[in-house]
Amino acid sequence: MNKRFFLSLASLFLTLGLSSQNVVNVRVAEGILAGTDSSGVKIFKGVPFAAPPVGNLRWREPQPVAAWQGVRKATQFGPNPMQEALFGDMNFGTKEMSEDCLYLNIWTPAKTMKEKLPVLIYFNGGGLLAGSGSEPRYAGQTMARKGVIAVTANYREGIFGFLSLPELSKESGGKGSGNYGLMDQAAAIQWVKNNIAAFGGDPQRITIAGESAGSVSVSALMASPMSKDLFAQAIGSSGSILGFRPLPTLKEAEAEGKKMMQAAGCRNLKALRAMSAEELMKKVHYRSMPAPCIDGRFFLEQPSVTFQEGRQAHVPLLLGGNNQEMTLFVATVDQAKAMAQQVFGTATDSIFPLYGIETQADLKGRPGIDLASDLFLDFSTWQWGYFHAQTGGQPVYRYRYCHPRPAMALKGKVPGLAGGVQDAKDGQPTMPRDKGAVHSADIEYAMGTLPTNRVYDWQPEDYWVSDQFSNYYANFIKTGNPNGLGLVSWPTVNGKETEPILQLDVNSRVEQDAKREQRNKTILRLVCNGK
Repeated sequence: MNKRFFLSLASLFLTLGLSSQNVVNVRVAEGILAGTDSSGVKIFKGVPFAAPPVGNLRWREPQPVAAWQGVRKATQFGPNPMQEALFGDMNFGTKEMSEDCLYLNIWTPAKTMKEKLPVLIYFNGGGLLAGSGSEPRYAGQTMARKGVIAVTANYREGIFGFLSLPELSKESGGKGSGNYGLMDQAAAIQWVKNNIAAFGGDPQRITIAGESAGSVSVSALMASPMSKDLFAQAIGSSGSILGFRPLPTLKEAEAEGKKMMQAAGCRNLKALRAMSAEELMKKVHYRSMPAPCIDGRFFLEQPSVTFQEGRQAHVPLLLGGNNQEMTLFVATVDQAKAMAQQVFGTATDSIFPLYGIETQADLKGRPGIDLASDLFLDFSTWQWGYFHAQTGGQPVYRYRYCHPRPAMALKGKVPGLAGGVQDAKDGQPTMPRDKGAVHSADIEYAMGTLPTNRVYDWQPEDYWVSDQFSNYYANFIKTGNPNGLGLVSWPTVNGKETEPILQLDVNSRVEQDAKREQRNKTILRLVCNGK
């Protein structure tokens, strides 16, 4: 009997592909998960938080996960969301891509699974078109070793996550359509809230975070009645749902959706759902995909109105961006003004001089960087923090990340789109190093994952900056306040003309930039009709 028992037990571990020393079982609402123990950090990958959004569930709100029998192996990442290769800095933990992508990953340092540890849920960037929770730069080992349970979660992207159609709105019982990717994120937070206690986490101490499109998502989750009560704190890096223009109405989004359906060569929703995910991705040009919209479910009103009138989640907020989010790709001052006019419209003559762009030399200097960065997403990040400080009733901490990446360790590579890298073309000269922190350069520093990125020749000062940044993150996740021993004191936004901003660098410091604050308030008044 004993021999038969041990043979069965060995067979079980062999089936799971795990050694008996490393296997960790946790029971969640749907069944038992088997993860691994990596030097004290228990890791669970590919955990389903919603039903596969395929077939008739394509373009429907996320549905509950079906329970499973026995032990479910949780040692490999779930498939990445359907996407094109748009950004050169994306490296994935799995090569698989599928419409069946609603999975999350958990790193927990808990020993007894009863510790009630704080929780971080991180949403990837990628323009709502690309990216995945399997990317090594988001991995949670470092945060786990700082006493935080870290979670990454996939969500539907591109046409799979953001399509509105009259047929879809009718199918929802008149509740609108679109924003499925954001609903996925809300579903992931809800799953974590329901189950994280089994991993040693406290469901009342959840912080959501993200960079770029992930940061846009965090601000959206703060504004939505579907999600604003599910978390205790928020972190945003480089971007928000607030901006120069309002979100499309449902009718506008449905009209754009019809164009997408025509581009796919389909006459109706049934034909669109019958098309394979691969074919749909090939036929629809991703860069013209519809944006989040006022669908009547996830968003009931413009997020800017929500934040201005104080109906968002009233939680502590830590947010900021990089000091070189974008540079101007124009040759003359007149071209720069024409670019600004596309956004500022008739207010351009009042706003453009505030940037101090007078000569061609200014285009590549700080004036040009400031203009390009604001047009990209820097202004939207500021606007988010500005309104939340006024109406959120909770502390707001603002930072500006300033440390440039080191030289590339890999030869034959050059900077690419949105902070990424790409292969150098034959005869292409070596590009000079950026003088500031470009878009997405902060991720590995903040998450403590520099070793996962082999592109750059990391130096001791890079690890020192990362130690600061990740400790600020961890302290905020634990307490709602980023301050701690060995760190420069970081004050909250004070609501005055000269806001205190932490300048994160090798030698971090707090500075005030009255000129930038006044310029942003002028833009808000002239372009966005801010209150």
